[in-house]
Amino acid sequence: MKIKDFKLERYFAKHEFTAKYLLSSSDCDGLELQHLLEIASEDEMALWGNLKLGYTESEGSTHLRQAILKHYKIDSIENVVVATPGELNFISMNVLLNDHDHVVTVSPCYQSLSEVIKSINCDISYWKPKEENWIFNTEELEDLIQENTRLIIINFPHNPTGNYLTKKQLDKVIEIARKHDLYIFSDEMYHKLTNDHTEELPPISDLYEKGISLWGTSKSFSLAGLRIGWLVCQNKSFLKEVIAFKDYLSICNSAPSEILAMIALNNSELIIEANRKKIQKNISIFVDYVKGHELITNFTPPQAGSTSFVKLNIDGSSMEFSNRLVEKTGIMTVPAEMFEYAGKYIRIGFGRENFPNVLEILDKYLKGLTSTREQT
Repeated sequence: MKIKDFKLERYFAKHEFTAKYLLSSSDCDGLELQHLLEIASEDEMALWGNLKLGYTESEGSTHLRQAILKHYKIDSIENVVVATPGELNFISMNVLLNDHDHVVTVSPCYQSLSEVIKSINCDISYWKPKEENWIFNTEELEDLIQENTRLIIINFPHNPTGNYLTKKQLDKVIEIARKHDLYIFSDEMYHKLTNDHTEELPPISDLYEKGISLWGTSKSFSLAGLRIGWLVCQNKSFLKEVIAFKDYLSICNSAPSEILAMIALNNSELIIEANRKKIQKNISIFVDYVKGHELITNFTPPQAGSTSFVKLNIDGSSMEFSNRLVEKTGIMTVPAEMFEYAGKYIRIGFGRENFPNVLEILDKYLKGLTSTREQT
């Protein structure tokens, strides 16, 4: 198979470890290993201390899958498969889809949710939100279904806009899928990162017999470096195909990562609540911040997740803006082009402790642009 470069990841590879400041990161500040071990139980520390660095179970360790199941209504570890999140997305698309199948996916989206489908030579329709408030209309979703549609891909909390469905809307998505006998692949990487006024949605695997839930440690748990994710699904035969496909890729997971992920899952409330508070604090700061900048023309505070898609009143493209910004200030932002989305938008990430300090530097830069514009 042939697949295009992952533009967003290549863009991060260029700037993430050289830029002084990251304003568009979708993850929260990474947890220190020592902090994670300090909150571990005696039994968990015994597993860590006696760890052997050999091969692990292809589907994920029993201990880890049992910890994962605490967050779902499903009660069998046979309904869980562990791998890296990107790997699980890649495998799922290749297991579910055939040449010339049709898929509906949210847009804008993380590139792997559409690019892998294209590499399989499938047709795609995009379910897009209204730009003024990033709300997705479920009636428009049904209009996109075709005779050869096999799969609906959703991502809520939504990256990059921060939109979140209501339970009623999610039920409608399931109703549409069930009516047309479709799978739903639900990217739930930002699961539980809701604000105080938003009702948390259940995983799709708890609600729908052909629902596939993807979650992991990267976003909600501040543990992107573990490279641990999981699929939960009621369909065990599908998961067996996923495991068989995985044999050609990673084969198994990192033994240390599995234990650390288990500790995080068993202490999820402590870790996730800290991230929720940080995100909400930074969103509140940004709400006031945008009032003083005419170059930021549209900001809808995220309902859930750690990101928002912010519209800019600028000359030139968002890519040009981002390139100049990192060159002049050391601040990296992610432009709309990285999501193959038209318009002058950048993604803002709210999960970092230094967010207010970065805004101070951005403030001087934006005021400079405004002053230059007024003089011309």
